[in-house]
Amino acid sequence: MPLTPGPTDRDDLHDLPPPQPVHYAEQALLGALLLEPHRMKTISLLEPHHFGNHTHGVLFTAMLTVPAPAPKDHAKDTTWLDAVLNTARREAPGLTASYLHTLIQSCPRPQHATAYAGMVRADHARRTLREHADRLCQSATDTTLPNPAVTVLAQTDALSLYLDELATHYAAHPGSLPRTPAAPPPPPPHGTGEEALDEERLLLATATAHPDGLHLMRWLQAEDFALPLHGQLYRCLTALARRGAAVDPVTVLWEAQHHQLLTAQFAPADLMALVSDPVGSPDYWGERILRRALLGQAHAVGLRLGVLTNDQANTVHQLITGSRRALAGLSAIRVRWQHAASPAPQSRPPRTESTAAPRAGPPRTTAPPPPTARLTR
Repeated sequence: MPLTPGPTDRDDLHDLPPPQPVHYAEQALLGALLLEPHRMKTISLLEPHHFGNHTHGVLFTAMLTVPAPAPKDHAKDTTWLDAVLNTARREAPGLTASYLHTLIQSCPRPQHATAYAGMVRADHARRTLREHADRLCQSATDTTLPNPAVTVLAQTDALSLYLDELATHYAAHPGSLPRTPAAPPPPPPHGTGEEALDEERLLLATATAHPDGLHLMRWLQAEDFALPLHGQLYRCLTALARRGAAVDPVTVLWEAQHHQLLTAQFAPADLMALVSDPVGSPDYWGERILRRALLGQAHAVGLRLGVLTNDQANTVHQLITGSRRALAGLSAIRVRWQHAASPAPQSRPPRTESTAAPRAGPPRTTAPPPPTARLTR
């Protein structure tokens, strides 16, 4: 016995959002093809999964499955329509002949089928970009991943490949810049509270105690730090190291004074305490800070793409341009991350007269330097 919907069910039906413009484009396209099946040849780039409505996609698949009749034969009877309906009902049992009649009535001009198909493809591109953006945000904030940086970069590659695919069908033209204003910068992911600040403090202290390796850490920049003050202090450290100056808590304090970093809230004693308790090695903490910055940038890109795709006024051309611009900053930090994660090549000084081995006498041996303390990654 069929259930009679109660007042609550009727209210839920009324609360459904109104159909989006693409719904009418899908109806008009399917109506055009039901009226004139031979127009199927003009929309070869369209696939069933491009439809946002599942039933519409199933019906389009049935149209591709059942051979199209000759126009004269189709005008005489409904044999082809019946075959399409019966085929589609295998996947969409609720589909009725009445709805096929509704689709036909929804088509203003069958000769505009190619235009309707372009609208369906464009909306599918928008939805797919939004899915890529959602996956990028999820990967950047998922603390359960064993190697979140690898996952995020794989998602970035998938997004870039899809943008390249879209660009082959939607060539850029003047006016391709998106109209959506930039979203406010989001808070970086992966718990940017005390854990992130502790890692930055440990880097500053360890780099002060072991400054010799700072010249190999050009992949880390002040902008990667969660706390701007820590980034400015790191800039002081690298400035001292580049000049070949002495590096210790006192010289770092003096450099910070010249950069106007000392305030009532951050006194000289605070700085001395900050850089006087080293643990591990600088590159270990530097990699953790850079990874956090990479994930934060990926999260920001995902949010930016979400804003772009949610704005229905943006065309596919504008979505492609805006997405690539958003990825530019992530690509830059990715290059630095790859330098940090790759082992540094062994460099050997050029062989000169002063460094060449003596011609006579037994070779001298020297003991290897003691290994530096390094935390396990």
